[in-house]
Amino acid sequence: MSKSLLKIFILGLAVMVFSSCAAQKQRKAQKEEILKVMRSTNAYFMNKWPDPYKPIFTNVLRPSNIWTRAVYYEGLMALYQIDKNPKYYDYAVEWGEKHKWGLRNGIKTRNGDDQACGQTYIDLYYIDKKPERIKDIKASMDLMMASGKVNDWTWIDAIQMAMPVFAKLGVLEKNPAYFEYMYKMYMHTKEVEGGGLYNAKEGLWWRDKDFVPPYKEPNGDDCYWSRGNGWVVAALVRVLDIMPKDGPHREEYLKTYLEMMKALVPLQREDGFWNVSLNDPNNFGGPETTGTALFVYGMAYGINNGLLDKATYLPVINKAWNAMVTKAVHPNGFLGYVQGTGKEPKDGQPVTYTSMPDFEDYGLGCFLLAGAEMYKLGGK
Repeated sequence: MSKSLLKIFILGLAVMVFSSCAAQKQRKAQKEEILKVMRSTNAYFMNKWPDPYKPIFTNVLRPSNIWTRAVYYEGLMALYQIDKNPKYYDYAVEWGEKHKWGLRNGIKTRNGDDQACGQTYIDLYYIDKKPERIKDIKASMDLMMASGKVNDWTWIDAIQMAMPVFAKLGVLEKNPAYFEYMYKMYMHTKEVEGGGLYNAKEGLWWRDKDFVPPYKEPNGDDCYWSRGNGWVVAALVRVLDIMPKDGPHREEYLKTYLEMMKALVPLQREDGFWNVSLNDPNNFGGPETTGTALFVYGMAYGINNGLLDKATYLPVINKAWNAMVTKAVHPNGFLGYVQGTGKEPKDGQPVTYTSMPDFEDYGLGCFLLAGAEMYKLGGK
């Protein structure tokens, strides 16, 4: 090789090494920024609620093991996976212990909102296998199965609240009966409840039978509530992540997940958020954090696990994540643009940068789930 060619080769190699190092530094900086905002938002909440057992008062007093707080702890456990701060673990354990690892309405409840806490109870059991941590949630799901009844999930939120519990128990107990039963319940909601709550033509879900056509939005389109569809996205992601790769009916969950991901892309707002009403931007339109966070969670998971095309979906989620971080997160960690509880666009209004929702725990849970997947993505 001539000296001139050798110089060119060495120069090219140096450029490659420099570019690689620069890219690694950029990815590291991205991950650090994501973790920084996750820590900030979570610190705001933990400082505001130093006692995780303290009841929640809105219009009435509610115990803190309800679904809203359960979703927060799902997010906290996702944060703990990437940031092993013992304070996070201790905070979750204290929550479980003070509730005696119980469900709001006891083991006989059939309400997914009551059973959502079981997702974190089981996660904590894996860390420290104390049988009391899963005794009640297992008993509750076993009673569900013994009944043979599969029509309890009459609203799509329940899919996220309870379906991953069945999946976790199926893996934990090495018992496919849990997988089969959750499939029957899921398919009842999807194809039977209200004539079927999933519209395969549009790749989106009606929240419950009240919104199945002929119900329409003011603009004449079908009503697809952002957070409701977000709950289904989260449920499918969690089940796909929990179940073995050869688990029963996995192809059904994956097919619906992919249909939803495709349907959501063109519905994204110009500012990166999604509206509370996916098909009617003028029906209480504006930025909304919870649905947006759940969609980011689903899409980032898909890229991280080779289910979605990175070139297609990365710009979508980067736009959405940056929108939430720059427009929704306050300097003190408070999370804005969170729609309060309800079932449709008009509920939990107004949704603004400074508005305080009736419950702020589940909004943070959604954000932390999204952040954890974005953090993993930052390393790729």
